[in-house]
Amino acid sequence: MRLFKIALLIFILFVPALAGGEPAASVVSSLDVDRSSQRLEQEIVRAAKIAEGIVGVGAVHIESGERIFFNARERFPMASTYKIPIAVQIFTLVDRRELSLEQMVEMNQRDLRPGSGVLTIYLNKPGVSLSIRNLLELMLLISDNSATDLLLRLAGGSRAVTACMRSFGLTDMEINRPTVQMMADSAGYVLPPENEWTPDLFKKLYQGTTPESRKEAGRRFQKDPRDTTTPENMVALMEKIYRGEILTPESRGMLLEILERCQTGKNRIKGFLLPETVVAHKTGSIAGTASDVGIITLPENAGHVAMAVYVKGTEKEVLEGERTIAQISRSIYDFFLFRPSNRQVEQGK
Repeated sequence: MRLFKIALLIFILFVPALAGGEPAASVVSSLDVDRSSQRLEQEIVRAAKIAEGIVGVGAVHIESGERIFFNARERFPMASTYKIPIAVQIFTLVDRRELSLEQMVEMNQRDLRPGSGVLTIYLNKPGVSLSIRNLLELMLLISDNSATDLLLRLAGGSRAVTACMRSFGLTDMEINRPTVQMMADSAGYVLPPENEWTPDLFKKLYQGTTPESRKEAGRRFQKDPRDTTTPENMVALMEKIYRGEILTPESRGMLLEILERCQTGKNRIKGFLLPETVVAHKTGSIAGTASDVGIITLPENAGHVAMAVYVKGTEKEVLEGERTIAQISRSIYDFFLFRPSNRQVEQGK
């Protein structure tokens, strides 16, 4: 009787496969998917070792909804990737007709920030004005900090941008400080009253720090919950932008078009991709952190991947963080391009 049961079990398992039935094929497909997912996770772990820090990854294949997470609920400093939420709030106000892209904004010397070489040249003369459209391009294309702080003010301030993100269901995204305060906190110097701010003053304040004090300030900065997000929330924001869920078609199209022309981070998400690959993205770097978030257009109509890769807690050079981001991005690109499925890879979520 026992031998009969074993023979019957073998018949059930293998006869459908011999007859060309679907059960055996589905088992093979599932095993292939599991192996592919495991290999991707191993690649992410290997790439993370390059930076010798904490790495967080979030990605979604927009058309299928398939998701990849690795430490995706860990908090990371946004650095300049927080300029995407600021841009979204500005476009939201434009869609409500509370702002106009052609509205002119007057600038003066006190509006200059570290990391704003282009505007420093223009503001040598008084009476300079730029449109909101110009400021958006400067903020997103070259990560200009003067443009960013002006737009943050026009957006209603940090609380207004955070509230905007909350309205989209993004509860793990905090916008708290202008770039000038973030840079001071990350370098370890104290800002005087705003009426004293000048480019020369910022330079003197930075020169008054030491490598040791900056390193200690950087460690404190990375533990600060302000201006942080999770890869999961940032990817959700990029997905909502692409799907047209939060902006009008015109604003959505303009935002993505600007991000496609981003001039920073050529060695990050785009680092190991073919030059013709279309990537709408925004980078960030501050105090031992490196990041890049964006949307990759896959070839041959294979869809689009919204992605966020963050690195923190490393004392290595920025280049090592960039290599980590580039390798992880390429692995995710290949994963979605060559192995379409509806499964998830989750580690440390």
